[in-house]
Amino acid sequence: MTSALDTFEVGGDLREAAVRTAARLAPGNGLPHPRDLALLAECEPLSPPPVWDDAAADALSAQLTARARQDALTLGSGLIDRFFDDVRLIRPASLSARARSLLYSSVAEYACSLAMADVAARFAEEAMLFADTPGLTYRAVATAAFAAGLDGDVEQTQRLVDRADGLFRAQEWPATERLLVTFFARITVASARADAPTLERIAVDLRATQPGDAFWEFTAGMAEVIARLFRGDVTGALAGSAHLLHSSGIHSSWLGCRLHVVCMHADLLVASGQLEEALALLAPWRSPEGHGVCFPTHRATVLLHLRRDRDLIAETDLCAADEAGHNPRTFGPLLARRALAFERLGAHRRAQRCMEAVVLLTARIGVSAVPFLSLPPEEVRFLLDAVAAERPSSRPVVDQILALLDLTVASATDTFDSSATADLTPTERALASALQTPSSLADIARERGVSLNTVRSQVRSIYVKLGVNGRAEAVRRLTTTPSPER
Repeated sequence: MTSALDTFEVGGDLREAAVRTAARLAPGNGLPHPRDLALLAECEPLSPPPVWDDAAADALSAQLTARARQDALTLGSGLIDRFFDDVRLIRPASLSARARSLLYSSVAEYACSLAMADVAARFAEEAMLFADTPGLTYRAVATAAFAAGLDGDVEQTQRLVDRADGLFRAQEWPATERLLVTFFARITVASARADAPTLERIAVDLRATQPGDAFWEFTAGMAEVIARLFRGDVTGALAGSAHLLHSSGIHSSWLGCRLHVVCMHADLLVASGQLEEALALLAPWRSPEGHGVCFPTHRATVLLHLRRDRDLIAETDLCAADEAGHNPRTFGPLLARRALAFERLGAHRRAQRCMEAVVLLTARIGVSAVPFLSLPPEEVRFLLDAVAAERPSSRPVVDQILALLDLTVASATDTFDSSATADLTPTERALASALQTPSSLADIARERGVSLNTVRSQVRSIYVKLGVNGRAEAVRRLTTTPSPER
């Protein structure tokens, strides 16, 4: 059986495109050419050779990386299963350490794009084992860092990304050859720590590293939205996430980014009191394999605020029963929401056991703000204190969680709840957020699926309620920091 590279040519030799791309996957040799990546991402998957040699492995490395970077992920994990049983090639192989490391790190990058943290971590570990040059080591460590970030292991992610960045600086490679996965890893760490300044710096670095690249720009926008959330600017964050979801940039973004932006936007709708809108947004979405993004968890957030506690338990039962197959980073938030629902339903013991599991998981993978975002802080504190009272050895971890919770309480507060904006309807609140984006009224109408006249009528109502005469004045009014005595 012949492979696509044996038979398929488009505007040049596809085999040569694979050779050029494989040679540039590790830094120090320039970036893969966008045209080569596009060709490789579009061609049919390779067929496994009778015996793997370096040339065949390099061709697969190039195609997997191209599919990851071009968001050509329709084959999902099936593309990995086509060639591997766990981390071992199905067919016999005679590979150099270089080719083997490059192949494993390429599988890891592809798995990261699917948010399959456990698969990515296993392949990245193998890539590090066989890496025999600084460039291969950097690529392997960088993908391992992002896999650890997807898994929620904050300290391990920090160690790995610091090691990758240290290698990069020591070799004095061009800044443009930094791998995007290291930025993703840093975003996961900064998000876990509710570190808005670092997220803002990451956004700046993303744009400086690949200026004008739509994929990198979308990622920078995502980092900025998270930073605004942690600064307590729910209004600005909601406007930013709405812009990302409805702009043309959504078509030039990675799957993981898109899914995270959908979930963030839903959480921000919750924070601004638009609960039914949040539930409607999440309704059609399904979690990717491994639940690196877990939509039942985000639906549970909305159900908790709607006080539909029994529905919350039903929504999350399947995930809760599959701890071994569930991503740890998203499993903690799932359990935290179940804990609060059980407590409200009077199942105090089950509530405490759920929250205890969150604390134990936190002790293992690192303290993070993520499990408690968008949750009623007093209910969280009550259960955390109950866990510490019954299990005194958990008190240090509980205290760390409570300290981080204090820093993030502002992110759960709706900045629209000022006297100036309290009269806005949920529809007007959503539109008020959109007014802060660069979108014109016509763009906003198209994004919201209504007529331009409807938007104009709603905008006039907003202006009257805010006591302003135009859009610029309305935006200033909406983004004014509330006075401390309010």
